[in-house]
Amino acid sequence: MKELEAEIAQLIRYFQARTGRLLTIGAVESASGGRIADRITNMSGSSDYFKGSVISYSNQIKVDLIKVKKETIDKYGAVSEQTALEMAQGGRRLLNVDICVSDTGIAGPTGATPEKLVGLFYLALATEDESLVEKHVFSENREENKRAAAEAALDMLKKYLLELINKPDKM
Repeated sequence: MKELEAEIAQLIRYFQARTGRLLTIGAVESASGGRIADRITNMSGSSDYFKGSVISYSNQIKVDLIKVKKETIDKYGAVSEQTALEMAQGGRRLLNVDICVSDTGIAGPTGATPEKLVGLFYLALATEDESLVEKHVFSENREENKRAAAEAALDMLKKYLLELINKPDKM
């Protein structure tokens, strides 16, 4: 089975061959701690389309650098659909990319609340025209939860690219 990062590279190259346009991607990571960027940059030639990432582990970096609204974090929490979405949107602008993925979550074993359990992650993807958010609950140890979150974020990106390629009106 092909690794997701290889499939993403292939899809970006296919899109470029069909449209003459190279899509650029970036990431804003929190709980995954850089694993999304690490996976993407495992591919030779990824510097053509991957422009960078920010590990916005603290709320202060989310607010000051990524431009997540402080009110969003105060109202919904750092681990929320709303924060993940603002992270992806802010990262897209900051990194000046076509597509930005983000994650925020509780890797464990601590950090849970009665409403938000260990393993809860929100992943988001933002483009100029649309935004997507996915909720995931992983039930492994800290390292495996972080690995699973990165895998799910890459899968989300792959699915978006496939949809983009298969819907000519989106190109």
